[in-house]
Amino acid sequence: MYEVIWHGRGGQGVVIASQILAESAYLQGFKGVTSAPTFGPERRGAPLTASTRISDAPIRTFSQIQKADIAVVLDPSLLGIVNILGSLKPDGLLLINTTLNVNELHLPGCNRIATLDAAAVAVRFGLIKESAPMVNTPMLGVLSKASALVSLEYLEKGLKWKLSGEAATKNVAAVRAAYEEASVHIPESN
Repeated sequence: MYEVIWHGRGGQGVVIASQILAESAYLQGFKGVTSAPTFGPERRGAPLTASTRISDAPIRTFSQIQKADIAVVLDPSLLGIVNILGSLKPDGLLLINTTLNVNELHLPGCNRIATLDAAAVAVRFGLIKESAPMVNTPMLGVLSKASALVSLEYLEKGLKWKLSGEAATKNVAAVRAAYEEASVHIPESN
């Protein structure tokens, strides 16, 4: 089973990204998929998480994810507020929306990282909501490239399941661009 935890702020589309990933995995042929938000006293802008579980077999676990295989960070300011590395398995993959490169991030103990200025991609494709770039779908492109868990083809199908018309077209284009532009740093194992 693969466990993905999404870190973002209220209004950034964390829950929708988790749902799109789950649907995309199901369309790709995974037998078990779940998507669940973690709500507390959230409000727009407050830190929140969502989780996605993906498995070749039906899933019988519905608890919150304690240690994820993949952590996706939509808002880099959360790195100083939330213990994101604490939610990641020791050899987990960290995906970050940031303008910084891997060497500038200073994340001790985290060797598998992928980055993208997802805000710039969102702006380029007109993914703006209430004057803020929607980075959730570009980060799906980063996830596909860095993990190869769900293919770009099925992410596009998942997006078209959730969105329609011009919204689907813009989001698919942004996911493709993010896939191409993401910087992936995964050291080769010995």
